[in-house]
Amino acid sequence: MSTITILGSGRVGGGLARALTEAGHEVRVPDRSPGAAAEAARSAGIVINATPGAGSLERLTALRDTLRDTILIDVSNATIDGPDGLPAALLYPGSSLAEQLQHALPDTRIVKTLNTMLFPVMTAPSILEQPPTAFLSGDDPAAKRIVAGLLTDLGWRREWITDLGGVETARATEAAILFVPYVIRANGFAPFAISIAR
Repeated sequence: MSTITILGSGRVGGGLARALTEAGHEVRVPDRSPGAAAEAARSAGIVINATPGAGSLERLTALRDTLRDTILIDVSNATIDGPDGLPAALLYPGSSLAEQLQHALPDTRIVKTLNTMLFPVMTAPSILEQPPTAFLSGDDPAAKRIVAGLLTDLGWRREWITDLGGVETARATEAAILFVPYVIRANGFAPFAISIAR
């Protein structure tokens, strides 16, 4: 099992930390003290970005040397929030947070996933009545295979995982965040996910 560092200790990061620990992985969630993130990431084979997307690029660029040759799983969406705190627009229209990260961290293996669902589904996809889809975007096929394995540890069936291709495909999945405020206003915070019906 891999040592995994999760950056972000909110509902997303905390949920992933619990689920991956239960699956047998060694998981570290650094606090916000100076240097804690770099220290935790230095010894990790995999780092998960679960920090708020609007500040992720700045935070992770500061760890550029530490993240060299590391798999960075990006589950965040970079948005401009409206007055109600829900996403109102994309921070990187015509691009994506994942692409911005890959450009800023050329020696890091970026994989975008788990960003097209409400957070409870990330670690318990079977709670939905219909099969959800987890998408993978990234330029490193080997890294995506490793991430797909982690998803199965979280309860995702292989047939529920779709590799979309290179990191540029993340702009499509990140744009799906624009569905979220409307779905929440219509149905409340009931768990949901984007799914491809075949």
